[in-house]
Amino acid sequence: MVDILHRIGVEDATPDQVYAALTTVDGLAGWWTTDTREVDGVLQFRFGPPGGFDMAVLEQVPGKLVRWEVVDGPAEWIGTTVRFDLTQSDGFTIVLFAHEGWAEPVEFMYHCSTKWATFLVSLKQLVETGRGAPAPDDLQISDWH
Repeated sequence: MVDILHRIGVEDATPDQVYAALTTVDGLAGWWTTDTREVDGVLQFRFGPPGGFDMAVLEQVPGKLVRWEVVDGPAEWIGTTVRFDLTQSDGFTIVLFAHEGWAEPVEFMYHCSTKWATFLVSLKQLVETGRGAPAPDDLQISDWH
């Protein structure tokens, strides 16, 4: 198993502010994709073609942790988990991000790692400035969206 790992610092923000952007439909739509909804406790994220992802919320600890399991989407994502650990340090909320449990480092994983990085910057922008860059207005990096 292999994982995607990233770290960002959100300046002048509390862990609770970042947590809100990770746990509310409006917050998620502000940095990941504008087509975000919750249906029967499952978060649904849509990106147009090629599709999207459904996440079951496994764990939420206010101001500290958010963890999801991918229950629908591309085959490579099914059964993986997405984790956001939050701490505070010197005026920053530190986000340790992990997309865990990939079976192998296929080319799609490389793409997803870069896209996660761009969306984490979008999360940072949303919390710091009030405006992120969610899909469909996200940075396009290749022929995969």
